[in-house]
Amino acid sequence: MTLSYIPSDTNNEGILKATASGILPSGQAVVVNADGTVSVVAAVAQAVGSEAVFESARADQISSTFDSNSNKVVIAYKDVGNSNYGTCVVGTVSGTSISFGTPVVFESANCTATSATFDSNSNKVVIAYTDGGNSSYGTAIVGTVSGTSISFGTPAVFESAGISYPKATFESNSNKVVIAYNDYSNSQNGTAVVGTVSGTSISFGTPVVFEGATTTYTAATFDSNSNKVVIAYTDGGNSSHGTAIVGTVSGTSISFGTPVVF
Repeated sequence: MTLSYIPSDTNNEGILKATASGILPSGQAVVVNADGTVSVVAAVAQAVGSEAVFESARADQISSTFDSNSNKVVIAYKDVGNSNYGTCVVGTVSGTSISFGTPVVFESANCTATSATFDSNSNKVVIAYTDGGNSSYGTAIVGTVSGTSISFGTPAVFESAGISYPKATFESNSNKVVIAYNDYSNSQNGTAVVGTVSGTSISFGTPVVFEGATTTYTAATFDSNSNKVVIAYTDGGNSSHGTAIVGTVSGTSISFGTPVVF
């Protein structure tokens, strides 16, 4: 073995001595080989496919989800090339490539933010968004993937006021969709609401405040081990510290623990 550890008597630290395999440039990261020698960490080539355009115009506020029923990728976005309309497109992965169907408009108005999630109970895609054509109300719509296209039900308002930063996740324990957002009508407080998908429609319970201060850049996910929703956000009431909170869904409502700064 060529690798050895030698204690130092001068500064209470250790000195690691090893045999080099090849040239070791100064300051370069190294890795220990199976034979005990060390060599420069080498880059590993990854198989990356070719880029594929899904919208031949500027696209903003992009969100995506995987529809495990049809094995398709669904991308929702604001189509700047088409009056900022809320638009969706279905992608099919094959090997290291992805191809797309024809984009479909789900909101013929300025869609300033989108967030897509997949409801595996109903096998539907749910898109939450800010509807600029309706006073920026918080709105959601249910989509059904068929082949390389997607069709939509009727939009449903979950917050009858201006909102921003909507983020949706699917809570598979209770089979509910949870949407977290900034509620402009209530001092921009961090708020969440629980949605239930039925057919091509979605209905909502009463919104619940999880942070009594301005929240921005919200993110939401579901922890299937603890069956809890976790919401991360920028807490404007605490020097914009990165903060997270745990939510528990019960029926059509959600309750929260104590926020934790990360």
